[in-house]
Amino acid sequence: MEQVTDHILAAARKVIAVHINYPSRAAQRGRTPEQPSYFLKPSSSLAIGSAAAPSSVERPAGCELLGYEGEIALIIGKPARRVGIEDAWSHVEWVTASNDLGVYDLRYADKGSNLRSKGGDGFTPVGPGLIAADAVDPAKLRIRTWHNGELVQDDTTGDLLFPFARLVADLSQLLTLEEGDIILTGTPAGASVAKPGDVVEVEVSAGEPTALSTGRLVTRVAEGTTPFADFGARPKTDDLQREEAYGSREAAGLAAVGPILSPELKAKLESVCTATLSSQLRKRGLNNVSIDGLTSTRPEQRIVGLARTLRYVPNREDLFKAHGGGFNAQKKAIDSVNEGEILVMEARGEKGTGTIGDILALRAQVRGAAAIITDGGVRDFSAVAAMDMPTYYANPHPAVLGRRHIPWDTDITIACGGTTVQPGDIIVADADGILVIPPALAEELADDSIAQEREETFIAEMVQQGHSVDGLYPLNAAWRTRYQEWEAGKAHD
Repeated sequence: MEQVTDHILAAARKVIAVHINYPSRAAQRGRTPEQPSYFLKPSSSLAIGSAAAPSSVERPAGCELLGYEGEIALIIGKPARRVGIEDAWSHVEWVTASNDLGVYDLRYADKGSNLRSKGGDGFTPVGPGLIAADAVDPAKLRIRTWHNGELVQDDTTGDLLFPFARLVADLSQLLTLEEGDIILTGTPAGASVAKPGDVVEVEVSAGEPTALSTGRLVTRVAEGTTPFADFGARPKTDDLQREEAYGSREAAGLAAVGPILSPELKAKLESVCTATLSSQLRKRGLNNVSIDGLTSTRPEQRIVGLARTLRYVPNREDLFKAHGGGFNAQKKAIDSVNEGEILVMEARGEKGTGTIGDILALRAQVRGAAAIITDGGVRDFSAVAAMDMPTYYANPHPAVLGRRHIPWDTDITIACGGTTVQPGDIIVADADGILVIPPALAEELADDSIAQEREETFIAEMVQQGHSVDGLYPLNAAWRTRYQEWEAGKAHD
């Protein structure tokens, strides 16, 4: 097999990297691009690494977050300028492994260019072996990455957001891809942070199980000793960069953020009716916080959870081709809903098609979702209705969502059943209806609702004893005195 050589590195006038291309990475990042986007890495960042002769990369002095990303690299064999997708792959000569290294500590200074954060010497190791592009199907390649011997990335090119031929064709619209240029094609989920002393290995293979392979690209991480001068940007980081570098707050060892529905608050909200909560919301001037017109598959259940959101837009056939298939926004939302969360869908009240069916509803239930709420239709209704997890819906309908909808985006502000829902809002639902509660109000709202229901228990007892509701409901001064005595008596029981 051919090997990457210094001559090949010297021939690379451009190194072009794709931001997001794997559905698993898009789900992890929480965003799915409509079109590919790119950044440049200097050719001086290239290096060769193998098991026999690993490349070495410094984590610059003062930096904390040296991120690694195993990627498939394409090496251009003949110039490409304004080529079509059908011809683009013929301009690729070689496929090899790469590691798109970068320091998150300098991202703030690059303003999106990634020059300092990803352009350092040795930040783009490639190799060691070359696979002939004309010997493989670009949709049947496998990328794997090991960090200190542990397999951390393992994905294939079968469902890329932007197939390799599309990348070549797209780039060639505005610039000439020259012989030797290298395209880094994106990384799957699992990329993380390497520390001095760590070893990162990347391998690309084709065929079953690995009939063709680049061999392992090996990179050792060393600690830089030369500090940054004071006339340029210096390293700095924060929890957001740590989360991005490690892939999640949990992986970075960070505490969860955002509105937290504590077990105590959840229990309070579960103890009161939506009718009571609604009256307390109204006292605070909030009259448009109910999701209306829906039916529950489990009306006997009272649910409380944090909202996750999904928006559908009206179907347009050309857009559905780009957004409707593969790991689309609907599947991403289902596959990322967490324990106790409620997935709320904006379907514009469109009843002429389904927005959820049995398989995806089952996936949400397995992930621990508290409920699904959609102001559209439900397919496979009998199966969905038989699940323990409640689904709130407008009506059953047999059609797939592509008849009327395109799954468009997730975790944004949406409209459902006539009200606005934001990610992190608290949803409370029972047989009376569905309420959207602003998290900042939830604690006092729960306490006041509990107090209101206590009063109403007293009122109900008095009515049961034959008293008129005049002055009793609501309590006048005399009845309030009697209520306080009743309450004091209950406290001593």
